[in-house]
Amino acid sequence: MMYLGMIFFQIVVPILVLLVIGAILQKKFRFNLKAMSQLITYCFMPAAVFVNLYETHVELSVLGEVGLFIMLFIGSQMILSHLMAKGLGLAKTEAAVFKNSVVLINSGNYGIPVAQMIFATQPIGVAIQVMLVIFQNMTTYTYGLYNLISSTKSGMTIIKDFFKMPIIHALIIGVAMNYFDIGIPQFIKIPVEHVADGFIAVALITLGAQLSQLEIKSMFNKTVFVSCFTRLIIGPAVALVIIYVLGLDGVVAQSLFIASAFPTSRNSSSLALEYDVESATAAQAVLFSTIVSCITVTIVIYFAEVLFT
Repeated sequence: MMYLGMIFFQIVVPILVLLVIGAILQKKFRFNLKAMSQLITYCFMPAAVFVNLYETHVELSVLGEVGLFIMLFIGSQMILSHLMAKGLGLAKTEAAVFKNSVVLINSGNYGIPVAQMIFATQPIGVAIQVMLVIFQNMTTYTYGLYNLISSTKSGMTIIKDFFKMPIIHALIIGVAMNYFDIGIPQFIKIPVEHVADGFIAVALITLGAQLSQLEIKSMFNKTVFVSCFTRLIIGPAVALVIIYVLGLDGVVAQSLFIASAFPTSRNSSSLALEYDVESATAAQAVLFSTIVSCITVTIVIYFAEVLFT
């Protein structure tokens, strides 16, 4: 129990503090959240991704294990959310939002900061989380979009939009420079590292600012509850089964298990708002799962340490 408390106060509470700071600042100054989100997407996140991939050596066997896990896990969440939406008898639009709230995970401005705190001395743990961000973005702009607007955009348009994302460019450049052992001049390396170091704070403060605009009282409904339970409880349980079936262990298993417990992605809410599909329900799912994840993520981190030492 003492160790569980230590995890909560050393990893989860610092995240909560930054979220609260973001919420307070947003209430006082009313930041342009779209501009802040773009700053993260086009500057801070690509820098963090590049630095982690450039400085980390990942074996091909590990890449294969992570890739297989991701496909099995995301596939299982798609099937599970589809069956649960049918079981709940949700309307087509609400079912689309429900499925996105289960499948799309906040691996970016929640997952990477958590991984950087937990795996500060084990860069491979952060590198694995970066891979998950890439796959989650692919899922968001394929499966997530298909759920909401399958009749309004072509597959080729979605693919083009995906490859315009800076995080993809950072991934390719980081991996290539790592593989070919290409050095970086200090006058470039130093500012890139400064930007990467600022990612955690900026991402979490922005997330807090975004969540502060949602109404807490309106999120208490069946769809949101079931979505949260599926994302935060059933998701990690399924991930644990897949990890054992694949025979994964050590930091790889820890990183994947912890990543499976992150709350619903804010992208699910952004997409719903952009295309006017049950945007209130989508926002409520993001807020509720983020609040509850403070407890569930703490527990999952504890079990990850115990089961995969």
